[in-house]
Amino acid sequence: MSGMPTGDPNSDDSKMQAKVSGNLEENNRILKEIFTDCGDVIFHDFLVAGDRHAIALYVKCMVNVELLDRNVLGTLKHLESGDFASLNTTRTLIPLSDSHVVHTIGEVVHEIMDANPVILIDSLEGAISLGMTQFDMRAVEEPQAESVVRGSRDGFIEAMTVNSSLIRRRLKTPALKFINFSVGRYSETKVRLSYIQGIAKPEVITEVSDKISQIDIDGIVESGVIEEWIEGNNYSPFPQIQSTERPDVAVAALMEGRVLIMTDNTPIVLIAPTTFWSLMQSSEDYYQRFLIGTLIRWLRYVFFVVALLAPSVYVAVLTFHHEMVPTTLLLRVAKSREEIPFPAWMEAFIMEVTFEALREAGVRLPKQIGSAVSIVGALVIGQAAIQAGIVSAPMVMIVAITGISSFMLPQYSMSVSLRILRFPIMFFSAIVGLYGIVFCVLVIISHLCVLRSFGVPYLSPLAPLDMKALRDTLIRAPLKKMKRRPTFYAKKP
Repeated sequence: MSGMPTGDPNSDDSKMQAKVSGNLEENNRILKEIFTDCGDVIFHDFLVAGDRHAIALYVKCMVNVELLDRNVLGTLKHLESGDFASLNTTRTLIPLSDSHVVHTIGEVVHEIMDANPVILIDSLEGAISLGMTQFDMRAVEEPQAESVVRGSRDGFIEAMTVNSSLIRRRLKTPALKFINFSVGRYSETKVRLSYIQGIAKPEVITEVSDKISQIDIDGIVESGVIEEWIEGNNYSPFPQIQSTERPDVAVAALMEGRVLIMTDNTPIVLIAPTTFWSLMQSSEDYYQRFLIGTLIRWLRYVFFVVALLAPSVYVAVLTFHHEMVPTTLLLRVAKSREEIPFPAWMEAFIMEVTFEALREAGVRLPKQIGSAVSIVGALVIGQAAIQAGIVSAPMVMIVAITGISSFMLPQYSMSVSLRILRFPIMFFSAIVGLYGIVFCVLVIISHLCVLRSFGVPYLSPLAPLDMKALRDTLIRAPLKKMKRRPTFYAKKP
């Protein structure tokens, strides 16, 4: 897939802009030229009122053919000749609520590619598009990447219409709005922007809408393509848009004043704007009692720091700051490393790269053997590396604790950011010790302070400070105490 369009899918603009004339034979010829070598496009000839020719065009396996035969073709075949005074009159006689008239060849092609069958009748200008889309899709099920102990068990699927219904079922209000887009020159992927009118800020809605409209690409395969196009800073390691497969998370974001970006053919829904703290929160924080939610949130923050800095601190202490370690522990560590041929930073680098390889292998392998391979591989390789004298036992423990800590983060994109940042911090710690770690941390904090997500400061509400909003940041206050929406998200507190 190329970043910019490499060709025009509708190279013959004159054909696409031509009106659908009353000459059925001419319309049929033009459409067959356009759909040359499209074996899945069906041209079904039939008679209406016993003597007038008509054509039904549709894409095989994307249309409810049984409903088309029974409700549409069956009805048209038994109409009288006087019923065809105009195309609109004919459309009203078809027992189908979702239908409309199109007037150009381009509109006919668009409707067919959008899985809507089209009826052309001889001597009538225009065509009738029928809403009879029917795809094979998987059932609504719990998302595996965002499993919870307590909470709803349904998740988004690849059909955007189903995803919209999951949100509408939870928000029974006309204030819930959906704006539709078509993105991609060839794919014409349906993208839907959702928000609650009166809560979401109009400037955020406008900015997101403008950025989606400006996407110029051949096709959208997954929502990650849209995320990269519309985020503010492509070079930041931190995600500026939240993603989820859970309808309850999406609805909670809407009620905070944020907007959703749903993409057809993917279960991943994007949430904008977002902050560092929202990426550290889980839906289950609000389903448990507030003391439990606060404790889990604190553990998450602690292990965020561990996942980011543990290998670097270990390297810095062993290389430059021996006095920080108790003598007994230092002697044990020195004894375990006396036969290791590599310096501490090289040892950490080897183990971190090996762990990342095992983690990726566990993700890419089939589910039945992926977890077994990653766990067994880590145990076998770690033990073999210790016995071979390549790495020390303390280093294996540090890398294992770091890996486990990264699994505590609810957002996969945030854990990937830590995996990226861990290596440069480790490099600086190997050069100047703890001073290098402090320098890297200051650089990261400075970057977070200037980062924006659709105009919202990334560290809100801590920077700039909003004391009332901190009730749902560093802690999870009782729900009775959280009566205001975050002002940096919502128009109406």
